[in-house]
Amino acid sequence: MGKEEKRHLTFDNHQHGVIVNALNDKRNSLIKENRPTDIVDEVLLITLDAPTKKARCKDDR
Repeated sequence: MGKEEKRHLTFDNHQHGVIVNALNDKRNSLIKENRPTDIVDEVLLITLDAPTKKARCKDDR
């Protein structure tokens, strides 16, 4: 099997919060529909446990 491709994204605190809330909303919707939440749970945990790193240069995006 080939090498797994990984992506590294950078978010500020506000953006990180939006992502966490969106994943949690999706998880809650799946629970209400009695559908599996495994992949959303996995991504949510990865997002919550992601290490923080100070930016080396300012970017006003």
